[in-house]
Amino acid sequence: MVLFCGAGISYPAGLPDFKGLVEQIYRLNGTARSDIEREAFERGQFDATLDLLDRRLPGQRLAVRRALAQALKPKLRRKGAVDTQAALLRLARSREGALRLVTTNFDRIFHVAAKRTGQTFQAQAAPMLPIPKNSRWNGLVYLHGLLPEKLDDTALNRLVVTSGDFGLAYLRPFRAAPDPAHLGRNLP
Repeated sequence: MVLFCGAGISYPAGLPDFKGLVEQIYRLNGTARSDIEREAFERGQFDATLDLLDRRLPGQRLAVRRALAQALKPKLRRKGAVDTQAALLRLARSREGALRLVTTNFDRIFHVAAKRTGQTFQAQAAPMLPIPKNSRWNGLVYLHGLLPEKLDDTALNRLVVTSGDFGLAYLRPFRAAPDPAHLGRNLP
């Protein structure tokens, strides 16, 4: 069994869903949606909305990702802010103790939960994903990437945020050996 989780697990820490994140990215960049961006947004195509913004903003991709990092600062002192993540780190284990957990979140709340509860785990972040075989997979997979601990433009650029990122990260064939250390070499 593998547990998949998304933005809802981080609501107690004051983090937004994808729609709210897009709204905050626009606010933090001091811009309004263009007509085409508004149409994509209203259709719920938030990744496409950010792709369009990426192309229009001065600073483009990096401006969007820096705003994303700023918008995803959790309020860890809130009651229950890390309770769900702590529980998931316990529940998503096989009989042998291997962790099989996937999140679409970028935030580092799982790391805080692990530290607070004395749990450990291996983090694996896109585009360097593990081979999903029982014998090899033991960890928490950040399917779209993980925010760096300190602001790092290279790490922010690796995040899978926009519709263009999804295509580059997941729809392109891999030519390398099926080893996680090599998979990232095929991605920009």
